Amino acid sequence: MELSYCTNVHPAEDLDGVLEQLDAFAGPVRRAAGLDRLGVGLWLPADLAARLASSSEDRRRLQARLEVNGLVLRTINAFPYRAFHADVVKLDVYRPDWTDARRVAHTLDCARVLADLLPEGAAGSISTLPLAWREPWTEADDRAATEALALVSRELRALREATGRTVRLAIEPEPGCVLDTVDDVVGWLAPRTRSGLIDPEFVGVCLDTCHLAVSFADPAVAMRRIADAGLRVVKVQASAALHVERPSDPVSRAAIASFGEPRYLHQTRELRADGVVLAADDLAEALDALPGEGPWRVHFHVPLHLAPTPPLTATTDVLVTVLDAIRGIPHGDEAHVDVETYTWTVLPGGVDDLVAGIAGEVRWAAAALDADEGAAHATDAAVGALDAATRHPAPAAPARSGVPA
Repeated sequence: MELSYCTNVHPAEDLDGVLEQLDAFAGPVRRAAGLDRLGVGLWLPADLAARLASSSEDRRRLQARLEVNGLVLRTINAFPYRAFHADVVKLDVYRPDWTDARRVAHTLDCARVLADLLPEGAAGSISTLPLAWREPWTEADDRAATEALALVSRELRALREATGRTVRLAIEPEPGCVLDTVDDVVGWLAPRTRSGLIDPEFVGVCLDTCHLAVSFADPAVAMRRIADAGLRVVKVQASAALHVERPSDPVSRAAIASFGEPRYLHQTRELRADGVVLAADDLAEALDALPGEGPWRVHFHVPLHLAPTPPLTATTDVLVTVLDAIRGIPHGDEAHVDVETYTWTVLPGGVDDLVAGIAGEVRWAAAALDADEGAAHATDAAVGALDAATRHPAPAAPARSGVPA
């Protein structure tokens, strides 16, 4: 599996800014991680993707800067459309959704850029949002999204026929969205692939391991469901969520509250003893509405190699399970693994050295991907400090704001 880190942690949205990021961050990260080559998962905002898609000269500038920094491009994050580092992002990250022609155009622009810049013989991947935020969503919206993704799958096939390059789209389930869980994305996408509306060769699943953990799903079972449905895990976003075992405890409550911040949405889930999952759309809502009788998981991407201060832990064990189990499903060893901790700059206390932090994550992920026994022991040691109690029975579907379904 190919390893990269996602540049949506950086704020630039024009070409000069992205080129500068490669020099100031991605290249130094590669060197600090001790790697001869490093994959980079570019975030291309819509305007920049359109510019690059229309300008071979600009693509050559980008390619040259990748090469001089020892970087390889195989994957693009096309989930945030623009302004991912605005003062407040929250629900704006889901706009435009898959009923909007702008989403199709952005995705296909990214595909054209990626097809031109892929290494010879390599396939590319693009991650995208899970249709839309769940409200409002109508049957007409669902039909429009189906037609849009069917169009994209046809265009990706035509792109391969024209260029010889394969680029696949990966739909990323996320808590609170139309496709909230892996079961949701399988239930939505599989019938459309079986009916021939959407081509499963070109549209599959992006498994964000933070989102997966927040849902309290069993990661191995989730991957098997994807495979059994005839779908492909195109991309794994290597990420970890926050876990708090006793959210009603005052010390735990204060610790988790310190991660509340205004920019991003931090969906929170509570697992009841009976397996029902309670849901809140943001951490502040959870602190007000969830009972705190069972463990919580919070959608806040935390650095892979740094354990949170107790009593908080991270769900890195879910990521380790995914990286182990994915090798056992069809095409699993072809998935792109993209380290996606975009929250470095909103961590409590901030970050002193972003290059060193990302390099630490890359080293950790590289060890986790290494199949030899020594690396497996190193990975076990890296997660050994995490709370072993983060494994729980498979839950029922989530209920909102502390009220069970």
